[in-house]
Amino acid sequence: MNYRVGIDIGGTFTDFALLKGTQVIVHKNLSTPEDRSIGVMTGLDTLAQKEGLSLADFLSQCDAIVHGTTIADNTLIEMDGAVTGLITTEGFRDELEYRRGFKEDIWDTRLAPPKPIVPRRRRLTVPERILFDGSVYKTLDEGAVRECCRKLKKQKVESVAISLIFSFVNPSHEKRVAEIVAEEMPSVHLSTSHEVLPRAPEYDRTSTTVVNAYVAPRVTSYLEKLVSRLQQGGYKNQLMVMQASGGVMTKEYIEGSPIRVLASGPAGGVIGSAHVGSKKGHPNILCVDMGGTSYDISVVANGNAPAIAGWNMHHRNLVGVPMVQVETLGAGGGSICHINNGELQVGPASAGSDPGPICYGRGGQNPTVTDALLMLGVLSADSEFAGGSFSLSAKGVREAFHSIGERLGSSAEEIAFDAWRLVNANMIQAIRRTTAGKGIDPKDMVMLAYGGNGAAFAAVHAEALGINRVLIPKASPTFSALGTLVAKPSIDEERSFICPANAPDLKKLRQLWEELEARAVKYFADANFRQSEIQSTYQMNMRYRGQNFALTFDMGQNDLSFLDDNLGGKAIAAFNERHMAEYGHVRDEEIPEITGVRLATSVDTPAPVVDSGFTTTAFDAEHTTIRKVNLGQGYQDTPIHRGVNLRPGHRITGPAVIEETFTTIVVYPGWIAVLDDAGDYELRLQSV
Repeated sequence: MNYRVGIDIGGTFTDFALLKGTQVIVHKNLSTPEDRSIGVMTGLDTLAQKEGLSLADFLSQCDAIVHGTTIADNTLIEMDGAVTGLITTEGFRDELEYRRGFKEDIWDTRLAPPKPIVPRRRRLTVPERILFDGSVYKTLDEGAVRECCRKLKKQKVESVAISLIFSFVNPSHEKRVAEIVAEEMPSVHLSTSHEVLPRAPEYDRTSTTVVNAYVAPRVTSYLEKLVSRLQQGGYKNQLMVMQASGGVMTKEYIEGSPIRVLASGPAGGVIGSAHVGSKKGHPNILCVDMGGTSYDISVVANGNAPAIAGWNMHHRNLVGVPMVQVETLGAGGGSICHINNGELQVGPASAGSDPGPICYGRGGQNPTVTDALLMLGVLSADSEFAGGSFSLSAKGVREAFHSIGERLGSSAEEIAFDAWRLVNANMIQAIRRTTAGKGIDPKDMVMLAYGGNGAAFAAVHAEALGINRVLIPKASPTFSALGTLVAKPSIDEERSFICPANAPDLKKLRQLWEELEARAVKYFADANFRQSEIQSTYQMNMRYRGQNFALTFDMGQNDLSFLDDNLGGKAIAAFNERHMAEYGHVRDEEIPEITGVRLATSVDTPAPVVDSGFTTTAFDAEHTTIRKVNLGQGYQDTPIHRGVNLRPGHRITGPAVIEETFTTIVVYPGWIAVLDDAGDYELRLQSV
């Protein structure tokens, strides 16, 4: 028996999805912040035991281990990355702080600018200048580069970002700077902009390169440690790593540009949602993922979750690499309930996994959303939690809410319910902002809820948004891990080249696409994929002159046969069609310009099989027990169902609570839950 394992490390739990033939086995265990690879190996050992194998035998039978990680995100959140320096062109020292004047919330007069990853004393410049056409206007002053190195060494810099003007057109100066830095500072990590993000605009490229330099040492160190543990344990294949673009690739490829793992965990869930939604006949999906730390929102349209390369603000830093679009709110099961300016507030701070919510019994002192669910009866100290890996404890929970209630003139139960209402309001408002910003009416979509806590809140959010159907896959507690098994090994890269679209330089364009082809073939070969297995999509970046941003569109599939004398006309027609779809108009009198080429490559790998349909006649399920639960209508006797006892065709009418192995599904008043042929849940408003 050969296995494939998907892994996603969250702030509270590390999730596992084991693909055994067509069967999916899920598992969760607490994350280990001190060394996250420990939590990974602990979970793999548990999966091995479930299969009746030693860890060595299990790992030797794993065809693939695919890993999504939040290590880069955590580095930016905690601001504990490498001591980073920047070498840039003379006159561009303050590029990072200008930020094009961008402010996340223009109405918040108190919003302070983000703290620069690289303070001004570590941002140094060198005399040199390359023009937009790649010609050298001013030669590189190598002595100035060596002086920069001496200054950076005195400041104990661990990682250096190099971003010179127009290096994406002619990287010769940037390559030479990298050579000198490697000579003068052999132990530092190097990030060059022509490799990290070889395109304009300048701020995008510099910001992306600096973020890459900041997170790279932590990401590469973690991946090397994990690979070492896996190899020692008996794993013989390449570790595949989830990318923010929604694809996976080898550790070796990721180490060339570690920023590609930023937001890779949430991306896995979106890719899984697109796969499951399409298979179940719902190509337009509103994805909501509530874990222990955050609430992630994304949209799948027509079965696709496209990766956008451009204006991706992440943790208040611009990141220009392709990323699946996910909006994140600091609202999860571990979000802390506290008083702020005399009012109750939930989040964004989280108790994480250590110490975690009070009810985890690991020393937590601050009440959280999970503690509120225990107070409301949604969770119970008498039920198994996290697959029975540990039990919840009510000790100290009521006292914590009572302490807040004394200050606000409310009872412990009222504070717990207010916390539930408040976190719901925050999440619903976040969905409204996200969908409105995309011009989408959520009423036209089906919600797919996942994460350990998503199913406990989904129906409330759906009803508030006018959505009458919610999908909750059986594997929803570890859905981002499952998504890593759905994601294809892929490489998505681009190169810049500026020329008028009506007179394209066919020789140069062919050269750039062939360079990207060669890189893809090399890295896929390293991952044991043949060139014949690679599926390629050739894309072009174009804009009208004077526009800040280019649009990307497809030009051909799998070969360069489209690259002929008619390319200009075909490109202009495709660009105008894309521009009309995006902006609602075209400029017929203007000739757009080509700004670069892009190549998206992937190979097919086995993915979890998704069954759909309701061929079994629905029949009511019998509950296991009754307990007092407050689902918005006061404490009432509420049927409690065990997920292990339910079968396809079972119907549960709300109010009810379904205790699954790693999550709790709440069927609110006015809703019913039905299990489809695959054993996945579909919640429906009873009026539907």
